[in-house]
Amino acid sequence: MGRRFPSFSFTLLANPEKNVIEQRAPAPSGLRAVALTLLAVLLWNVAWYWRTAGEIAAIWWRSDTFGHGLVVLPVFAWLVWKRREAIGALRPCPAAWMALPAAAAATLWLLGELVSVSGAAHAGFVALLVFCMAGALGWRLARILSFPLVFLFFGLPVGEFLLPALMAMTADFTVASLRFSGIPVYQEGLQFVIPNGSWSVVEACSGIRYLIASLMLGALYAWLNYASLGKRLCFMAVAFAVPLLANGLRAYLIVLLGYLSNNRLATGVDHLIYGWVFFGIVIALMFWIGQRWADPERAVERAADGREPSPAPARWLRLASLALVSAAFVLVHDRLDQETPPCAARYELPAPATGWKARDVTRIAYRAHYAGWRGAADAVYDAPDGEAVLLQTAFFANQRAGAEMVTWENGLTDREGFSRSGLRPDPPAASALGALRSARLTAADGVRYLIWQWYVIGGDIVTRDWEAKLRLAVGRIAGRGDASMVFVLATPDDGAVAEARLHQFVAGHGAELREVFAGAEKGCAHE
Repeated sequence: MGRRFPSFSFTLLANPEKNVIEQRAPAPSGLRAVALTLLAVLLWNVAWYWRTAGEIAAIWWRSDTFGHGLVVLPVFAWLVWKRREAIGALRPCPAAWMALPAAAAATLWLLGELVSVSGAAHAGFVALLVFCMAGALGWRLARILSFPLVFLFFGLPVGEFLLPALMAMTADFTVASLRFSGIPVYQEGLQFVIPNGSWSVVEACSGIRYLIASLMLGALYAWLNYASLGKRLCFMAVAFAVPLLANGLRAYLIVLLGYLSNNRLATGVDHLIYGWVFFGIVIALMFWIGQRWADPERAVERAADGREPSPAPARWLRLASLALVSAAFVLVHDRLDQETPPCAARYELPAPATGWKARDVTRIAYRAHYAGWRGAADAVYDAPDGEAVLLQTAFFANQRAGAEMVTWENGLTDREGFSRSGLRPDPPAASALGALRSARLTAADGVRYLIWQWYVIGGDIVTRDWEAKLRLAVGRIAGRGDASMVFVLATPDDGAVAEARLHQFVAGHGAELREVFAGAEKGCAHE
């Protein structure tokens, strides 16, 4: 029985009786047809979606987090070559029904493009490519090449939405480990202080690079070394958990080393080096342990029938249906994505209700970060108890990349500010306007604030980012446009008193707040 050695580049099949190494047979005749079909589908889709494909390639090239994408296509080609014996003499037999999932993927791309959600557009494009490849190959070949096709999804540059959760997890793990070690720690969000220094968890400490790299390598390792689905899933679970634990240990060891050396070590570039060296050792150990349960390599069953089950005209018609799906959605996008004249919205904010007073806007230094708006207005009100409440608004219309309401750069803090503000979401606040998003943060000026936030789209209040994006996309497809508005309330956080103050503000100004969006939309339309 042959033994598989832990390598991704070659496989040795030893014959225990002859004590020689068997040579691989020449590539079966069906491999060339499969390769040409896959290449044709790739080039066709890249030609139509060249802008999205170019964005993905640019991210691979410039981003350390997603640099692994540069090897996805070469590895895909190698995986197809590795299945050449299973392909045998089979020829592609296109499946027209695969146009349905391809259309669903293209719809996701269209929605992402219309509302500038690059993650959705990229996911839709890659899914479209995979479904078109599977459809062009046919069911039998798609089953044989199922893992290589699924492997293409590792080229997606997605995962940054996990940054806040991973950063918070790393901070909490590090603080808990330091306390377990007997080191006193004071934590404020992503920042923590120990007796001889202060530390903060930034994006590079989140472990997102480790997680993505581990999942890709883990999937490849599991497919090469295990035959059963159960073993593969177990190893993938390990590949997910290990980088999270390793990153927490890395952060803890860095802070511990800095503490013990009085900050002479583990600062600056050192701790990135320690991180990658440590992670490399952990991954190598994980693979070494996983090899103990590797399944022996089985003889590959070559496909028995390479005959074409349908005449050539029928195959070309099926291919044409897949090709038309790819082209149609690009044409629909070009028709919907027409430029409209820009507008500058002017509108008034509510006058102070009874018991409230207008104050200078500089009384509260905090501002949420929103850019790309068509109009914006801020006001500060003095509550009956003497404390201040900030009302910040921004109106958006004809949204494009760089001028959209819901995006990674826009929010209660800017991207850089997140790492030093300690933003902490709370459960939704039930107010006179409905459920509003609630959060607490310590801003750059050192003041802690309670914040309520909501969007208005088509007159409706929305608090979830994904729902806002979906409504905006549907509105554009339906011809209603994408006019929308964001509202932010902020007041110094003094516990239950701050919550009561915001409740009182919304109750006293609710009717006027509902009219602000209509006024901004009307003012923008008249420009």
